[in-house]
Amino acid sequence: MIPYDPTEHPHRRYNPLMDEWVLVSPHRTKRPWQGQVEKALPDERPAYDPACYLCPGNARAGNAHNPEYASTFVFENDFAALLPDGPHGRVDASRFFHTEAETGVCRVMCFSPRHDLTLPRMTVDEIRAVVDMWAAQVAELGARDDIGYVQVFENKGAMMGCSNPHPHGQIWANRTVPMYPAREDVSQRRYAEEHGGVMLLDYLADEVAAGERIVVENENWVALAPFWAVWPFELMLLPRQHVTTLPDLSASQRESLASILKRLLTRYDNLFETSFPYSMGWHGAPADGRDGSHWQLHAHFYPPLLRSATVKKFMVGYELLGMPQRDITAEQAAARLRALSEVHYMESAREP
Repeated sequence: MIPYDPTEHPHRRYNPLMDEWVLVSPHRTKRPWQGQVEKALPDERPAYDPACYLCPGNARAGNAHNPEYASTFVFENDFAALLPDGPHGRVDASRFFHTEAETGVCRVMCFSPRHDLTLPRMTVDEIRAVVDMWAAQVAELGARDDIGYVQVFENKGAMMGCSNPHPHGQIWANRTVPMYPAREDVSQRRYAEEHGGVMLLDYLADEVAAGERIVVENENWVALAPFWAVWPFELMLLPRQHVTTLPDLSASQRESLASILKRLLTRYDNLFETSFPYSMGWHGAPADGRDGSHWQLHAHFYPPLLRSATVKKFMVGYELLGMPQRDITAEQAAARLRALSEVHYMESAREP
């Protein structure tokens, strides 16, 4: 029998957080690429764009105008996917047709007044203001009786469907717990009942001991390529201490979070020397009033790029019909990111 080599042979890996599998096919990286190639666009923008509806002082939909904000700025989404007023609960339920009305709040959060920046191009102090606003939004919305979960996220780059390059994210607060956090809730609760511990803290301890999937770390945080990662350069960011929600972070944890975000996002940009696209979001304990001590706060980063700034991973065919699949292993991805500089390539280019 041929000896098994995880860097050469197809295998599948189990994700205990989502209770699902991913197929890993590392030998496929040797095949020639003749698929779609995206044109890389230069990331050259002015510090202020009079046509941008997110820049300070500019007009938005209707008669709304942004204030002349100087740091972070949050406002109610002018085209919200959820509405605060309306019916909720079961509307129709039969054998195959089950409908429930849903309510909630959608907000937009500008990270900076500067149109030309992204999180890795901001200072640690500026990113700290973003962290504090994330926490404040989760605390405020999560305290409402009509909110069961607050989802903080960012879509970065046109490749991820972001329609405006101004640095911003979103906060969607649902009456119910969305599907993916709900699945994580079930898995973490079951692990706590069966093992008497916090799943992601135990998992982090094993990852730190192994070391091969760690990308960057500091005294309070660890960024790693999850063993079960689906996207080529997917990362998970975890606190070393038991923390269930963003508002629970201490001042020192928030400061070190701002620092590690700049470091890991700079590595992303440096990988293909482009403003690296991704979807990221925070998962924490729901605000539904139930015990959330089995939870561990964490952030997911899902970037689509695979081979260069112009070649992305597609979820098609087998991925849609069978199960998720990836080519490079999580270990290979972590090694590539770990080897990169923490000086942003655009800053390096300016050095004499």
